Amino acid sequence: MLIGHVGTEPEVRYVDQGMAVARFRFATTEKGYTLQNGTQVPDRTDWHNVILWRRLAEIVERYVHKGDKLYIEGRLRYTSYDDKHGKRQYVTEIWADNMELLSSKQQAQQTAAAQSPQQGGTAQPSHQSLQQEDEPLPF
Repeated sequence: MLIGHVGTEPEVRYVDQGMAVARFRFATTEKGYTLQNGTQVPDRTDWHNVILWRRLAEIVERYVHKGDKLYIEGRLRYTSYDDKHGKRQYVTEIWADNMELLSSKQQAQQTAAAQSPQQGGTAQPSHQSLQQEDEPLPF
């Protein structure tokens, strides 16, 4: 489980038979602190790739925007590929099973109002839990 902020506008695509798939970057931050000897330890931010399927992806398309605070539960998936130079690249993704919107309603409305007209956003109440159906993936 992770709590953090959406780092990029979600990208939603529709694959086989109209099934939605959403992808976005997600930032989690470990707050800095001061050691007993006075040494300052700075904040540490980690970036994650989050993938959501089906109904969760459709909800992300409508209500989630860059900067929103989310709670994410899911599984880690590891993949690799060869880049254009033939070098093996490794990717870790979080395939979300559950998501909760933690941004306040006011923040969500401000984010929606700041969107461009072609995106047309609406606000979602905060703290709404959204559960992914446990269906097999199409591949």
